Amino acid sequence: MDAVHLPHPLRDHPGATRAAIDAFWALALGVIAAYAFFAALGAFAPGDVLAVTIVVAILVALFCVRAWTNRRREPEKDPRLVHARERRGF
Repeated sequence: MDAVHLPHPLRDHPGATRAAIDAFWALALGVIAAYAFFAALGAFAPGDVLAVTIVVAILVALFCVRAWTNRRREPEKDPRLVHARERRGF
């Protein structure tokens, strides 16, 4: 009896992986922005919520590392658009 082979949800769908990573970074930026907003309003002192301050500092550091490593990466081109452009002769 043959086994049913289902596609791997992330390995076989790189678009889903990219979307999950982008969603994480969008959420991380939202957390960083909310922290900065409420800290600027004076809703709390960063020393009073030390655990949250440390988590946000780690997120900021990770985001800076990500931005630094991606600064020279060329944007990915959609192969369908490349094919259509080559077909038209551009």
